[in-house]
Amino acid sequence: MPPPDTSTTRALLRLVRWARPALPRVVAGGSATLVASLIALSVPQVLRGVVNGPLLTDGSRVAVVQAALLVLLLGVLEAVLVWARRALIATPGTGVERTMRTDLFRHLLDLPVASHDRWSGGQLLQRSMGDLHTVRRWMVFGLVQLVVSSTTVLVGGVLMIVTSPLLGVVYLLGAVPVIWLGFRFRQHYKVVARRARDQAGDLATSVEESVHGIRVLKAFGRGDDALEDFVRQADELRGTELDKARAQSRMSFALAWIPETTLAVALGLGVWLAATDRASVGALVAFFATAAVMTRPVESLGMLLAMTLDARAGTDRFLEVMDAVPALADPERPVALPLAPSAGTRVELRDVRFAHRPGSREVLRGVDLVLEPGETLALVGLTGSGKTTLLQLVPRLYDVTGGAVLVDGVDVRDVTRHDLRGAVAVAFEDPILFSASVRDNVLMGVPAEQVATLSEADREEVVRTALDVARAGFVHRLPRGVDTVIGEEGLSLSGGQRQRVALARAIAGRPRVLVLDDPLSALDVATEAEVTAGLRRVLATTTTLVVAHRTSTVALADRVAVLEDGRVTGVGRHADLLATHAHYRYVLTAECGDDDPPPPGDPRLPLAEEVRR
Repeated sequence: MPPPDTSTTRALLRLVRWARPALPRVVAGGSATLVASLIALSVPQVLRGVVNGPLLTDGSRVAVVQAALLVLLLGVLEAVLVWARRALIATPGTGVERTMRTDLFRHLLDLPVASHDRWSGGQLLQRSMGDLHTVRRWMVFGLVQLVVSSTTVLVGGVLMIVTSPLLGVVYLLGAVPVIWLGFRFRQHYKVVARRARDQAGDLATSVEESVHGIRVLKAFGRGDDALEDFVRQADELRGTELDKARAQSRMSFALAWIPETTLAVALGLGVWLAATDRASVGALVAFFATAAVMTRPVESLGMLLAMTLDARAGTDRFLEVMDAVPALADPERPVALPLAPSAGTRVELRDVRFAHRPGSREVLRGVDLVLEPGETLALVGLTGSGKTTLLQLVPRLYDVTGGAVLVDGVDVRDVTRHDLRGAVAVAFEDPILFSASVRDNVLMGVPAEQVATLSEADREEVVRTALDVARAGFVHRLPRGVDTVIGEEGLSLSGGQRQRVALARAIAGRPRVLVLDDPLSALDVATEAEVTAGLRRVLATTTTLVVAHRTSTVALADRVAVLEDGRVTGVGRHADLLATHAHYRYVLTAECGDDDPPPPGDPRLPLAEEVRR
């Protein structure tokens, strides 16, 4: 077989980090298998002694019986050792897979939002399930068998040369084409193995997207298009898997045909050697019995090499995610947020700048904004002005590229993300709910350590209050009330219902700062006013920053900030801005999707003036 690929070896050696707890049992199981294999190789030597001794001479029957009992004993011992391998390795292997999967999920949770744009959901699912399952199978079976089979072939080859040097050399000459074919196989198979895993991830992504968008597909009658795309990707994956199978079958054929052909030549030569007294009959028996023992290890090398290259592809995909360095990290010496003042928390943005990538155009270009304790400030601007980006800087979902965001005078980068996000709650316009009960979804907004200290009655009171403030009383009419499992992403609920449950989640923990990305857009004006009144009553000292697109939302805020092309161009009361700020009037009257202020003479300008009056 070809020498191991150094890059493959280097990649697979990195798995020691996770495999270390299981290594003692894996090594013990591998040792048991290796000893069992060496025992199998010793049997031909016993047969050699029997043939050259009692069978070809006047030896006693006792010697034959003793040899038979020895072979029986060796066979039983080999079987026990093979059983020991399975008993030793099976359990720790699943533990390694679990640890790797847990570490992967923990790392995904630690990565910032921007990092998740690199991998689709289907790709991550395939890496956490299919790839790690392949890696685990290789660690507990493929690796052990590869070492054992290689050692068996090596030791067996030495025994064959010792038993009959000439026949041994003939047999080893057959290894030359096998090594060349093995090198070709490795070069080709490692490419298609990676391609197959990437295509499997893409196929999983297609399923995920189609399931999530099933309503859209049905509404527009595009199910056949989705099916056609899925079939195309499935055919591509099938073609790649067939390419893998063909490569493996060619290698397996070579590993079966070449050694057997070599043995056929060796058999003819061996008969001639025995007939001319250049080799004993016992030596021939031992030689071909050893070759028979080596047949299975030799034939399995192709499959084991393929399994190793599959594991390498899975390991590479796993490590690609694990090697992604979180752009957001907790400070080495974090500071604690000051205790919440009785009047509320002050939030300040000082010359805040943000760009998604170094060198790219800045989304925010020097934003200065102050939210006084307990104040509700509405953020208004056209699509693309940077409103949502600005909101995500407060809970540090992104880091500023310039300036600072301060909470009660403390830079959010100097606080651990856990502490910061325990003080700042977020509700998005497009709410994501989880496949859990309404109660569990709402309590997700309460810090875990706080939930652990609450009694059952207190938890129910937290859920009840949050749902009441969010005007989400409809949950009590669900089949099981707050115990109803609302389904994946809450798609069993209407848009307005999802928004209200998400808002209840955001306020359940009584946050010091509440960040709302137009979370009431799906509600009617009357319900929106009721929800806003409830928020003012229950969260009187909570500082709130809300993105607003409707005049009704803006009018309920204490102050309004106008964001224009990445800058705050006006801050004041709604009525004052209507009277003095032309861009503000335009934003409230502009059609959705407009990005530029109306030019002079635009027919919408009279409408803006009407709003002002």
